Amino acid sequence: MSIDQLRNAKIITALVTPFHEDGTINFEAFPALIEHLLAHHTDAILLAGTTAESPTLTHEEELEIFKVVQAIVKGRVPLIAGIGTNDTRDSIEFAKEVAKFGGFAAGLAIVPYYNKPSQEGLYQHFKAIADASDLPIILYNIPGRVVVELTPETMLRLAEHPNIIGVKECTTLANIAYLIEHRPDDFLIYTGEDGDAFHAMNLGADGVISVASHTNGDEMHAMFEAIERSDIKAAAAIQRQFIPKVNALFSYPSPAPVKAVLNYLGFDVGPLRLPLVAAPEEEAKRIIKVVVDGDYEATKATVTGVIRPRY
Repeated sequence: MSIDQLRNAKIITALVTPFHEDGTINFEAFPALIEHLLAHHTDAILLAGTTAESPTLTHEEELEIFKVVQAIVKGRVPLIAGIGTNDTRDSIEFAKEVAKFGGFAAGLAIVPYYNKPSQEGLYQHFKAIADASDLPIILYNIPGRVVVELTPETMLRLAEHPNIIGVKECTTLANIAYLIEHRPDDFLIYTGEDGDAFHAMNLGADGVISVASHTNGDEMHAMFEAIERSDIKAAAAIQRQFIPKVNALFSYPSPAPVKAVLNYLGFDVGPLRLPLVAAPEEEAKRIIKVVVDGDYEATKATVTGVIRPRY
């Protein structure tokens, strides 16, 4: 899978991990879910990311997921593997392993959590991963989860590395605008915030790494198509309807809301692994009404206004 194909991916779905009630992975649920995503405008798939509940997956489980999903996708869209941890040595070894495993357009490496490194420490961490193999690296900047923020200045410094090809940016639109304005020509910028996708794409971002695309891929595609046509009024009309759905999908710790919707739709993604738990029954019903039916009375009872996801 070539990097050039990844460069054309506007909607990248951060895939959930289906589980049985006993907590084991439900590999049988992957085919129907993935075919659904591909039929509704998913251009690439991220495996073993936050939405996959990766902190609860063992190394062996991640490799098995990689094998199963690759067999289903059969090269139809690019795949990205989550490879980063807060241990540089472990991240290096996983990047090497994924490169040897093959079939991935890139690896996603998160800003180290818990350690609270300096900007120089962050630079050296990502440089070491990128130096270690020929697997292209996408940075994952999400201070809401890891506490530390990779600043735009450090990001642009890393963007000069030939093996660091992009970022999943979950900070502010101001940062995204700055990065787009000053990035090297071949550096990809994805927003990791579904609610910011409209604004980020109008600023010149390359796409979104998304949770909402599990359930609302058609709307996202239509919005992006309108932006591409410079029909901002049409895109904005879609965005106004889309915002409450995104808010509902992040009204309880993710991926509980999207799993509730997917289970309702018949995709059998099952429960979550502790310490995450399913959304309470009544809240799950409201989320489903908003996301599936566009029920705005349910929206008022669930969440109103534009809020940032409470990771």
